[in-house]
Amino acid sequence: MNKRPLTITLLSWLFIAVGTAEFVYRVAAIHIHAPFHVEDVLLPLLEAALVVAGVFMLRGCNWARWLALAWLAFHVAISFLNGWQTVLVHGLIFALIAYGLFRADARAWFRARPATGA
Repeated sequence: MNKRPLTITLLSWLFIAVGTAEFVYRVAAIHIHAPFHVEDVLLPLLEAALVVAGVFMLRGCNWARWLALAWLAFHVAISFLNGWQTVLVHGLIFALIAYGLFRADARAWFRARPATGA
């Protein structure tokens, strides 16, 4: 059996921690403003997607790696609203995490698992 790379373990737990913290923050913020907005539902769902990606990456599901990368790409895309410096920082973080998710040992980890992640 192929051993999970440390990079995948660290990134997965980072995604779980950040996604959980952001989810709690977004849900708590719903009660702050009185009128209901669509983003009151969408933003917590986006954060929950990161938690799901982290959990299933630990289990070796390849689709979860792509979900995490899509989440990060979306984050880089919306950083264009805040200026070039923000885009550069988020783009660098995206590149480093993408490198970690697609290194040879990570590819072997995700390839060794069945599609169900069991």
